[in-house]
Amino acid sequence: MSTRHLMMISFGGVIGTGLFLSTGYTINQAGPFGTILAYGIGAVIVYLVMVCLGELSVAMPFTGAFHVYSRRFIGPATGFTTAVLYWLTWTVALGSEFTGAAMIMNGWFPSVPVWVWAALFIVLILVLNMVSVKVFAEAETLLSGVKVIAIIAFIILGGAAVVGLLPYEGATSAPMLTNLTSGGLFPNGFGAVFTTILAVNFAFSGTELIGITAGEVKDPGTTIPRAIRATLVRLVIFFIGSIVIIAALIPWKDAGVEQSPFVTVLDRIGVPAAGTIMNIVILTAILSAANSGLYASTRMLWSLANEGTLPRVLAHTNRFGVPALAMGLSMVGGLASLLTSTYAASTVYLVLVSVSGLAVVLVWVAISASHLSFRRRWLAEGRSIEDLSYRAPAYPWVPLAAFILASASCLLIVFDPLQRPALGITAVFLAVCYGGYWAATRRISL
Repeated sequence: MSTRHLMMISFGGVIGTGLFLSTGYTINQAGPFGTILAYGIGAVIVYLVMVCLGELSVAMPFTGAFHVYSRRFIGPATGFTTAVLYWLTWTVALGSEFTGAAMIMNGWFPSVPVWVWAALFIVLILVLNMVSVKVFAEAETLLSGVKVIAIIAFIILGGAAVVGLLPYEGATSAPMLTNLTSGGLFPNGFGAVFTTILAVNFAFSGTELIGITAGEVKDPGTTIPRAIRATLVRLVIFFIGSIVIIAALIPWKDAGVEQSPFVTVLDRIGVPAAGTIMNIVILTAILSAANSGLYASTRMLWSLANEGTLPRVLAHTNRFGVPALAMGLSMVGGLASLLTSTYAASTVYLVLVSVSGLAVVLVWVAISASHLSFRRRWLAEGRSIEDLSYRAPAYPWVPLAAFILASASCLLIVFDPLQRPALGITAVFLAVCYGGYWAATRRISL
């Protein structure tokens, strides 16, 4: 895979319904300025984690790399737990994405049952991933490209409306930026920014997909750093640019989740069929995330099997070099998630969502801790900093800051009573993972 592929795969994992649907709710909760501040802080956290991951990935370009780094530089139990958490994150997401995509299609074709559309999308994503990594990468580039074009067009049209170059329903003059401070900097208090930062981290999750692809790219030493820089710059522009436009054009009290804020803005500008256009973009975003999600979860299982933690049969690849058995097991996990979202949404599925919601940020914690240990061990082995093809700046302050900020954002969930139970559920899940790993290894040694 090339730099272009890596960048678009990362976009595929990051840009989804969190941006297109949930942004209005976030602005309503934290206010315009609070949301922009939270996304700015989130972007800093992502940057710190990604430069740590960049150094690790270039020095050790392994497929499914997160848990390999955790196993080597923190401990084997942590490596196993990191892999399980990340696998669970994407398999839960697969169930949600297939359901969401099927519901959009059902709205257009109500006579066709939802399960038929879900089945068709499952087959499509399987085929795209099963043939070869090149086909997967090209498909993801195409799907992500639709989202990127839509966001760029939205920022251009919205920006024109903000400065008065385009008419905007309800505005007698150019709105400019008055809505950003109309209710004060923090209309619901500064504490609301804390819970927004947690949501922002979840929104930015997916950037770490670059690390998973490390073993399947051309010239990792050049490709990975270039992809990280390009991805981070564009994500900041896309996310913060979109939020500034939305906040400038929709009063924060009116922002919500009844409909996508993108649809609201485009409707008021007068774009014809804005709702249909955004539904197409959201459908593309969902399929793109499912495509990236199946890739990520498959490589995690392959990596565990390759090292012997899981049965080695899961490490076998087909004639295209794709781990087909691991992919099938990941898709089974996605199907199980789809079923629990339908039949046990208030029990089993709620637990899965709670754990997977924190899992990505915990992976970021593991990445930064692995980088701290890696650099120390690298020097202790008699090698120099100059031997590293890519170096994270300002060591050890960058990985320390990444570790502290990512850990703190996990704990910020305490401030949100609706999400607070997820902290306890995740703690129990982590204990089960560690306990299961130690029990299994003890049985093997005996």
